Formats: sequence, C-alpha cells, structure tokens
Amino acid sequence: MTSQSADTLRSRYVAQAASDLKENRRRQQELAEKIAMLKQEEALLADILNLAQRYEDFADPSRLPEQAQDEPVVTKAKPAPAGAAPRRPAPTKAAPAGKAAKAGAQGKSHQPLLGNLLAGLLGNHNEPRLAKELREELLEKHPDRTPTPQVVRNTLESLVAKGRIQRLKQQRSVMYTLVKPTGGEETAD
Repeated sequence: MTSQSADTLRSRYVAQAASDLKENRRRQQELAEKIAMLKQEEALLADILNLAQRYEDFADPSRLPEQAQDEPVVTKAKPAPAGAAPRRPAPTKAAPAGKAAKAGAQGKSHQPLLGNLLAGLLGNHNEPRLAKELREELLEKHPDRTPTPQVVRNTLESLVAKGRIQRLKQQRSVMYTLVKPTGGEETAD
C-alpha cells in the first residue's frame, strides 16, 4: 500500500468518525430534550396524583375547594414568609374579608369551572372524545374561555382522578367519556 492510499484511507476514516461523532451528539441532544420533557410530565402527573389523593376523602362533591368561592379564604391562608410579596392584594379594611370576597365575585361574571364545562360537553356525547375535540368544542361554545391544549388535558386527567370521567386508550390516542351513575345511586367522589 502506498503512502498516498494510506493517507486517503485515513482521511476517509477521520471523515467517517467525525460524521458519526456529530450524529451521536445530535442524538444525545435529542434524547436529553426528551428526558427533560418526560421529567416535566412526571412532575405534572405527580401533582395530579397528589391532588387526587388530597381530595379523595371528600364525601360530598359540592364541598370541594374549587366550588367554595363564596366563603372567606382567611381561615385557609398560610402566613407569608417575612419579606415575601403577597400573592394577591389583601381586602380593604372597610369591609370584612367575607364581604369583600362576595363583592369581588359579584363584580365579575361567575364563570363555571373548566372541569364542569368539559364534563358537560362529554355528557352531550355517547361516544368517547379526544381532548383536542373537546377543546375545539369548548372554544366554539365558550369563546371567552381559551385554555391551552395542555390545560384541557390536565383538567381531564384531574376529572379521571376524581372518578367523574373515564380514560380510554386506543393505540396512541387517549379518549375520554363521562362516567354515568348506575342504578340511581349517588356516588361519593
């Protein structure tokens, strides 16, 4: 073998190794992004499970915290750490907290909860629906509500955790259907 052919062969190996290294690094970056996304999804799912476990002890679904908007929140509020900015403005001293909360609720038009809207939309259909279809129907029927697709999916998963709707998987699609009460018995969530 001549030195020229050895140099040509060596340069081919170097070029191939450089190309392989570049592809390897690209795939590593792609996998790192997927891992980051999966970690975010894991945290979200853990939060959903925590919420489901926290509220599974409520026997009366009408008493869930999401529906207790007319009650004063003062008893449930945690004291803010020293130097921390408050998350929402404190009610004025002219009116007690309960009256201020009711006045604020009356000042705004009361919007139904997203979960209740989605459950209502599911109740209008006899067949399972995709989250995307439910979001499109929600945007059509309630143009003032514009939740992101992720918020709709999270809300649906929350309803699954509460037992209000059922999740069905068909290949790679996830569909949802309303849980119908059986035998006229009331179920506790």
